[in-house]
Parts: sequence; C-alpha cells; structure tokens
Amino acid sequence: MTDLTSLSSLWRPEFPGLERSTYMNTCSLGQLSRRSIEAMNRYMELWMSYGAAAWYELWLGEMADARARFARLINAQPHEIAILPSVGVALSIIGSSLDYDHRNEVVITEMDFPTIPYQWMARGEEGADVRLLTSPDRIHTPLQAFADAVNARTALVATTHVYFTSGWIQDIAAISRLAHDAGALCVIDGYQAAGQIPVDVKAAGVDVYLSGGLKWLLGGPGIVFMYVREELIPQLNPTTTGWFAAKDMFKFNPERFIRAEDARRFEPGTPAVAAVYTANAGMSIIEEIGVDVVCAHTKALDADLIQRLRAAGLEPRIPADLERHAGIVMLPVDDPAGLVQGLRDRNVIIDYRPGAVRLSPYFYNTVEENQILVDAIVDVLKG
Repeated sequence: MTDLTSLSSLWRPEFPGLERSTYMNTCSLGQLSRRSIEAMNRYMELWMSYGAAAWYELWLGEMADARARFARLINAQPHEIAILPSVGVALSIIGSSLDYDHRNEVVITEMDFPTIPYQWMARGEEGADVRLLTSPDRIHTPLQAFADAVNARTALVATTHVYFTSGWIQDIAAISRLAHDAGALCVIDGYQAAGQIPVDVKAAGVDVYLSGGLKWLLGGPGIVFMYVREELIPQLNPTTTGWFAAKDMFKFNPERFIRAEDARRFEPGTPAVAAVYTANAGMSIIEEIGVDVVCAHTKALDADLIQRLRAAGLEPRIPADLERHAGIVMLPVDDPAGLVQGLRDRNVIIDYRPGAVRLSPYFYNTVEENQILVDAIVDVLKG
C-alpha cells in the first residue's frame, strides 16, 4: 500500500505555494518549486553576466539537457525531441508537413482538448476533413469507434493520452496500431499524462508525442516537448518553420534552407530560454522521485478523494475502472464557476470545465487536504 504521508512530507517544503492555499489544481498549473525559482534566477544572472554569449556558452546546452531529460521520461532519444512554445505551434508544424490530397481525413474525439480539433478544422481549406468521434459517457471514447473511423483516407489519428475532462487513460498503443494498419500516422497529446503516469513512446509505437511544462512536469508555461519517431523525422518537411530548424542555423544563409536532420527541424524559432530552465528544474524533481512512485502516490490520493466525496454524498464522474484513471477527478455541479469562486474564498484552489469542477491532487498533496477540499465543497454547495 502506498504511504500517503512520507512522500508529501518530504517534498512539500520544495513548493512554497502550498503554504498559501489548499492547492488541488495541478491539472491546470503545477506548483512552482524552489528549484524552478532558483533556475529562473540563475538564467537571469547568466543573461546579465554573459549577454549574447550565453547562447553559445550556456543556453544551447541547457536546451540539450532539456531534450535529454524529457527523452528519458518517455523512453525516447534526445535527437527525437523538439522544443516548442505550445501544443498549438507543435500541431501547426505537424499539420504543415502533411499532404491532404490523397489522405485528407483526421480522426479526433470530442473529448480531446480543443487545440486538437481546431488545428485541423482550420486546415479545411487545405483539404483536411475532420472526423469527430463522440463519447457515450463524457469519460472515454471506445476503441471500436477509432477502429470504425480509420480507413484508407485517414491521414492521421490525433488524440489524447489522458483526457483533460475525465482523467481517462487511452490505450495509445492500440490506437497507434489501428492508425498504422491503415497507413496513417498517430499523434498523441500527452500534456495530462507525462510526469504523472509512465510513458513509453517506443512500446506504444506512436509517431508524435507532445507534452509540456505547464502541468504535471512542474515547469510552467511557455515550453512544449515534441517527440517524433526517428524513422519519421526525414519524411516530415513542415512549411511552418523558422531559423532554428535549419541544419546550420548560425550560418544565417538566406539563399538556401536545409532542414536539420534531427527533430530540431521542427523548432521554428528562438525559444523562451527562461521556460527551458524552469522546465529542466521541474522535470528533475519528477526524475528524482521516479514516475512510477509519482503515479502510485497520485492514484492513491485520487482513490482517497473519490471515497471522501462519495461519503459526503457527492458523485464524481470517473471511470469505473480506476486503473484507467489518472489525476483528474471531475465533479458535476450546477454552477461550476460559482463553486470555484466559493472555494477560492475559502483558500482552496481548483478549476472548472463546462458542467463540472476539476480536482487534481498530486504527490505533494495530502489526505488531510483531500478532506479540507471535500468539506469546503459541501460548505459552498449548502450555501
């Protein structure tokens, strides 16, 4: 049985914001660590000390470290990792790499974060045709729905590892096989997965995997990592690009554009270096604890929270099989925004999405905080 006291006790001092509130909102924004604060301060000191020379002497090395660290977290190789500012930019680059003349269908689900459908809806003028799969329960999308949708016209399946409004863990290996059997690509948004559950992109066989610092990787906004399968890299030639994508970018040659041979070809422009420093610091914490430990602890906290919610007469919307559930507990309520505000007035921080509030304890939270959260919810709902 997971010890729900020792891990949080060990790591809570690393996150000073936990002293200011009962924070149960990592699925929206991970807590700021002392390591990330120190990393940001170090970045600024280096900027002042080195000026532009910091690029060559330090910052490119920090980027290489970040690629390598994220690669270790998902069982990839550093040269398969690109650094980008957001999932929207990453998907735009992948989207600009595809030819929609012969294969134009993109399979997505209504449970995916809207950035995914928006990307290919916006490419309708280029010929992209979105096939939107529906969910029978607002929790999951049946694997059979993917099997029924994927065909010889499918360019790619673009979907999510962990759904942002249910915590459902999709079988990305099975989805990848369905896509590949039809000759299509498989792109996975792992923003709600990497860091809090084990990820093995090689075992899953996915072509592209995305995640970022904002949530479970504890690195803040402004940075996304994109894995592209090694064999696929030379086949994708994005038209959305920039100078960092050039093979010899520091030659500044305006007459000829040769793309980098590794995943750097997907990096369009100058990165937000401060975000690279904070992301490295955040990922170092996950790496030090171990994803398996983080996952077991978070699942145990989720199970405890679900039990306490039900004991209080509340009905969370979660998968029946908790082995397919990760990190996000949805609670349907009549006025989600009002409940979030009422909890904020009581110094309890959560978030909401249409029709429900979203609760997300992480390894630095405690069962005592679970009870504080439940008591506060009951208090607000009673008026």
